[in-house]
Amino acid sequence: MEAQEEKVYVALGDELQDGYKTLEWTLRRWKSQPISIVILHVTYTLSGKDYVYTPFGKLPASCVSDEKLKILRKYEQEKIDKILSKYITFCGKVKAEILNVEKYDEPIHKLILDLILGLHITKLVIGFAFIKSSSWKAKTAIGVSFYIHEHKAESCDLFIICGGKEVFLRGANDQRIMEDDKGVMVAKLKDKVSFKFFVEKMFLENRRRPFASSTRKDSSSMQNHWENCVQEIEIYYQKLCSNLDGEEDYEQETGTSQLPSPTVAIMLEINANPNMSLAERIESLRKKISETHDRIRLKKKETKANVERHAKAERVICLCERRAQELEVQIKEEAGNRTELNKKLNTEKEQLNEVINDIEESKNRIKSAIELQSVLSHKLHLSKMAKSQAEAQLQNEVVKRAEMVREIEVLRGGRDVFRRRIEFGREKDGIGMAARLSELSCCLREYTDEEIKLATDDFSELFRLKSGSDLSSVYKGRINHVTVAVKVLKANGLSQEDFQAKVKLISNIRHPHLLAMMGYCSQPSCIVFEYMHSGSLRDILFSTRVKGNRARALWWHDRVRIAAEVCSAVCYLHMALPKPIVHGHLSPSNILLDRNLVAKVSGLGPNQYNYDESQLGWDIRAFGVLTLNLLTGSNWIDEDMLMDKAGLVRVLDDKAGPWPLDLAEGLVGLVLRCLSINNGPNKGLKMVTIMEELEEIRKKGDALVATGGYGCVDGDVSIDVPRVFLCPIFQEVMKDPHVAADGFSYEREAIAEWLRIGRDTSPMTNLKLDHKILVPNDNLRSLAQNWHDKRSLSYP
Repeated sequence: MEAQEEKVYVALGDELQDGYKTLEWTLRRWKSQPISIVILHVTYTLSGKDYVYTPFGKLPASCVSDEKLKILRKYEQEKIDKILSKYITFCGKVKAEILNVEKYDEPIHKLILDLILGLHITKLVIGFAFIKSSSWKAKTAIGVSFYIHEHKAESCDLFIICGGKEVFLRGANDQRIMEDDKGVMVAKLKDKVSFKFFVEKMFLENRRRPFASSTRKDSSSMQNHWENCVQEIEIYYQKLCSNLDGEEDYEQETGTSQLPSPTVAIMLEINANPNMSLAERIESLRKKISETHDRIRLKKKETKANVERHAKAERVICLCERRAQELEVQIKEEAGNRTELNKKLNTEKEQLNEVINDIEESKNRIKSAIELQSVLSHKLHLSKMAKSQAEAQLQNEVVKRAEMVREIEVLRGGRDVFRRRIEFGREKDGIGMAARLSELSCCLREYTDEEIKLATDDFSELFRLKSGSDLSSVYKGRINHVTVAVKVLKANGLSQEDFQAKVKLISNIRHPHLLAMMGYCSQPSCIVFEYMHSGSLRDILFSTRVKGNRARALWWHDRVRIAAEVCSAVCYLHMALPKPIVHGHLSPSNILLDRNLVAKVSGLGPNQYNYDESQLGWDIRAFGVLTLNLLTGSNWIDEDMLMDKAGLVRVLDDKAGPWPLDLAEGLVGLVLRCLSINNGPNKGLKMVTIMEELEEIRKKGDALVATGGYGCVDGDVSIDVPRVFLCPIFQEVMKDPHVAADGFSYEREAIAEWLRIGRDTSPMTNLKLDHKILVPNDNLRSLAQNWHDKRSLSYP
C-alpha cells in the first residue's frame, strides 16, 4: 500500500537564492519519504504609516496617491507571484502549493504560532531570511527564533535554516546561542536585564549588611523610601527605554555586543562601589536621574526638530508630487501630439507610396502599350497585305492561281532556308554536345540514393519508361532542372565489380553519337544518362503510337543521316585502343533519338572488352540489318526482294516519302555487303569503308533536298507539307504558332517550355533573345488551318 504523503510547511521570504537553499535542504532532508510542500508566504498590508519605494526614493504611503499606491501594490504583487512561481518550479516532481497569509499589526512570531495551532503543523521549516525580512518591535531575528522555539506546540518539529544549513538553538542562563551542525556558533543573544532587577539586587545586598547606627524603625522607613525611589526610577527608565528602543533593536540586528541600557549602566556603577552608604547611593542615583532627565529633554527637542523637518519634507514631497503630476500631464499631451504627428507622417508616406506605385504602374502600362502598338502595327501590316491578296484573288481566278504558285515557291525557298538552318543547328548541337561530353568525362558525378529517389519519385511506375530486361529498368527523372534517364540494374543480375567496370567503360567512351553518361549511383546500382526525348528508333519505325501520341514519321533523308550517325559511332568503337570495342547488341532498340532526331547509340556494357577483333563482323552485320530496317520500315524482309528495282520499290517504306531510287539502290548494295560479311570477297569489309561510302550517299541526298528535287513527308500521306507550318522544335504541324524575339514561329507549348527551363537563346540561331514575349501568329494559324481543310478534302 502506498504511504500517505506528509505535509511539510516551509516559510520563505522574498530573497530568491535563500529560498532556493531552504527548499533544497527540505527536499534533501525528506528525499526518502513521500511528502508534499506547503510554501508559507506572508503578505504585508500597506497602511498610511508604512513606506513605499518610488522613483523619487522611499516615501510615506500617505504621500502617494491612491492610484499610484494601487499601481505599486500591483507591481509588488507581480514580483512576489514570479518569485513564488519559481519556488514551485524548483520543487520539481514533489507536489507543492502556496499558502498566502496576510499580516496586519500582529507580530510575526504570534502569527507563526497561530498558524501552527490552526493548521496543526507537525513539520515547519523557516528560512532565516524570512524572519529577518519581517517587521516587529524590540525583537531581533534571533529573539524571534527563540520565541517560536520556546512557545510552539510540542507536536510541531521546528527547523531553522540559515544559508542552506540547519542551525540549532541553545539557551544557557541569560545567553542564547545559534549553532550549526558542527557546533560552531552562528549568532548569540543576551537577554536584557531589567532595571528593577538591578535595583532589587542592590537593595537586598544593602539589607544584608549590618548598620550599627541604624535601628529597626529607621530600616523600615528607609525601606519605604527606597521603594518610592525605585518606582520613580522605574518610570524614568521606561521612558528612556521607549526612546532608545529603536537603537537597541538596531544594535541587536547588526550583531553588535549586547550592552546594558544607560540606566542599567548607572545602577551597575553605583552597585560596584560597596563602601557608599545608602544615602550617598540615593544621592548619586538622583544626580544620575537628573542627568538622564536632561538627556530626555534634549532627545525631545531633537525629536521635535526631526518632526518639523519631517513636516517640511512632506510639504516638499507634496510640492514635488504636484510638479510631477503636472509634468506627467505635459508628457501625455506631448505624447498625444507626437502620436498625431506620426499618424500624419504615416498617412503622407502611404499617399507618397501610392503615388509612386501609380507612376510605376503607368510606366508599365505605357511600356506594354508601346509593345502592343508595335505588335498591332505588325498585325495591321500583315492584315493589309492579306486583304490586298484576298481582293486580288476575288477579282481574277487566274491571278489568284498565279499568286498561289508564287507563294508556294516562296514557301519552298523558306523551307530550304529553314532546312539549312536546322542542319546548321544540328551540327552546332553536335559540336556543343562533344564539348559537354568532354567536360563530363572530367567531372563525372556520383549521385546519392536520396537524389536518385527524389529524381524518380521513389521509382514511381508513372516515371518508368520501360523494363529493359529481367536485369534492368529505365526511369525518367529530373536532376537540377535537367531531364535524365535512370537505368536501374537489378541486384541479382550484376555484381558490384561488373557494375564498376561498366561505369568505367561508359565514362571513358565519349562520342557525339554515343549515349552520354551523366553520373552513377552505387547503391542501388544505377547509371544516369542524358534523356532522349524522341525515344528509340524501334518505337518510331515499328509503332503507330509513341507515348500516347501519334508516331513521328522519319523522312528518307533523315533515315540516311541516322544511318551515317550510327555508322560513325560504331566506327569509333572499332578504332578504339589498345584494342577495338565490339558493341554486340546493335539494334533499333539501342538507337535513341533526341528532340532533333539526332541518333545516339546505347547498350554498352562491361562484356564489350571480352570480344576479340575477329568478332567485329557481328557489328557490321547488325548495322546492315539496321540500315535495312530504315529502308523498309519493317523488322523482317526477304533478301531476294532486294535484287531488282521492282522488288526494291515495293519494300521501301512509303512513310519516308518518295525515295530517290539511285540512293536506295546504293543503300541496298551496302546492306547486302554487310549481310554477307562472312562470305567471299566481303570478308575483309571494315566499318571505315562503310562510313566513307555512306557519307557519299548522304551528300547526294543533301544535294537533292537542297535543290528541292524530292519532298519530305510528315506522318501523313501527303508529301506537300509546307515546312513553314512545322515547329522547329517539335517538327510537327503547329496548332498554336507564336512568334518569338528571333522572328521565327514556334508551337506555343514548345517555346514556352524552352524558356521555362531557363534558356534565353534562339532555338534556330543560338543567339541571345532580346526578350521573352510571345506574339500569336494568327495569319500562320489561318494558313495552317486552311491547309488542313484542303488536305481533309483531298484525303477523306
